[in-house]
Amino acid sequence: MHCVEISTPGPPEVLKLVERPDPVAGRGEVLIRVAAAGVNRPDVMQRRGLYPPPPGASDLPGLEVAGVVESLGEGVTDWRIGDRVCALVSGGGYATLCVAPAPQCLPVPAGMDLVTAAAIPETFFTVWTNVFDRGRLRSGETALFHGGSSGIGTTAIQLAAARGARVLATAGSDEKCRACEQLGAERAINYRTEDFVDVVKQLTKGRGVDLILDIVGGDYIPRERCQVALEGRLVVIGFMGGDTATIDFRRVLGRRLTITGSTLRPRSVEEKGQIAAEVRREVWPLLESGKVKPLIYRTFPFGDAAAAHRLMESSEHVGKIVLTV
Repeated sequence: MHCVEISTPGPPEVLKLVERPDPVAGRGEVLIRVAAAGVNRPDVMQRRGLYPPPPGASDLPGLEVAGVVESLGEGVTDWRIGDRVCALVSGGGYATLCVAPAPQCLPVPAGMDLVTAAAIPETFFTVWTNVFDRGRLRSGETALFHGGSSGIGTTAIQLAAARGARVLATAGSDEKCRACEQLGAERAINYRTEDFVDVVKQLTKGRGVDLILDIVGGDYIPRERCQVALEGRLVVIGFMGGDTATIDFRRVLGRRLTITGSTLRPRSVEEKGQIAAEVRREVWPLLESGKVKPLIYRTFPFGDAAAAHRLMESSEHVGKIVLTV
């Protein structure tokens, strides 16, 4: 197979297109002939040497793929050779062939092409488990999503709005804010020109929001605790702004706040399979009806993976970046 490997930790140029032996599906796995693979922040961190793959996972980057089932491992009965699938994987997505645990595969939504489907698994699984499972966001509640123009943000805005929540978001330019509002955010806040704390206070009449999904961390966290309503939830899934913060817990106790977070990649196949089942039940109807759709900013051929990573690191994009075969 052809694949993109990290020749050594470093800048985007360390991504090299090489040939490796074809992988083989083991028990409970399927082999997918990849048509496209999503590019995500963890791929960039892995390339820099900051996010090693979990034990047993491929050393190749790539956490989501879409393609056609090439072969089945022992014990797989839910899939057939030739099925169009998208899948969440722990690594190995930047390749023309990729092994995926069968429970982590989902059928490509009706009417959707494989390139678009490749932009689903990582962000939709992440948003579902953190916003609606751990975060318990319900219809009628208010959510604030930081990084609203990212792949996570554009997914969270659409899903929350489609499920009846009031959505606020932050982004780094007026253009990105307009994109967030077009996706369903009631108000997007340009964090470069406005103080999101003041704006949220105004928009909620001082009550605060029921949920914050934070991919920034750092000094955002002590500022956010003042923006969460009584019984509110702060869900931290990234730390682009730093991995430490100082918090006054009097506010946490007094308002009965929940501070939580999670990672997706190290979870077991059983856990990811459960998330996949929930996403298929709750989200697939929205995808197939067109009410929600992955927002793809740009695609690159596999050989231009370095260019895709440079774009990711520039943060100029709105939505997802996808590699195509």
